[in-house]
Amino acid sequence: MRRSNLSKLKLHPKILIFDIDGVLIDVRATYWRSAIETVRHLSGKRVTYADLHKWKAKPGHNDDWRMTANWVTALGKPTSYDQARAAFEKFYWGTDERPGNVHNEKFVITAKQIEKWAKKYELHLFTGRTRKEYAFTFDKWPHSKHFRTVVTMDDVKNGKPAPDGLVKILAGRDPSTAVYVGDNIDDALAARDAKVPFMAILPKGAHGYRERLANFRRLGAVGILTRASELNSWLGK
Repeated sequence: MRRSNLSKLKLHPKILIFDIDGVLIDVRATYWRSAIETVRHLSGKRVTYADLHKWKAKPGHNDDWRMTANWVTALGKPTSYDQARAAFEKFYWGTDERPGNVHNEKFVITAKQIEKWAKKYELHLFTGRTRKEYAFTFDKWPHSKHFRTVVTMDDVKNGKPAPDGLVKILAGRDPSTAVYVGDNIDDALAARDAKVPFMAILPKGAHGYRERLANFRRLGAVGILTRASELNSWLGK
């Protein structure tokens, strides 16, 4: 189906569920940078952001610790999940010698937009972040009060791509009354398995754009957005 035809579709949800990273917050200088630095540190090899996106495109790699463990192992340095996590967190949270990349957090959605949505819809978050990672940024942001439920990786037995977080938020309600907005393959898989309509964030010019676009469409994305605020053009009056 062509994008021009898809754009005519109007959604009439009661519930809007958002991923955080790449949707509400720019993670290029936080999680992405930490992943690159972790892989370089553990493998001793130079890797690029193009390499990063090839690994991020693989199912099960919404979890950056699992992704970096698999990536470093593939580079010839067998690495466990716990080893990858320990190394990653030094770059993300920082050490006595250097500040962490977490301080580069930057919202790409406005407070005004969140307030506008909150007046018409239930707002929820389903993220691959830990509760600590979520709290560091959102506890300081007064507009986080508009999200009725926040499901982190600490709140479900199975993280993405499992649909557990979406199922928890819906609490038995009709999945068709919700929309989930995410930016990677695991978000799309979780939405598909929870039977929740999925809107994909995919900026023009992003690494692997054509392949990612094809994958989102194959997994049933009802629309492709370059940023979260474009959701407005899809929402029925």
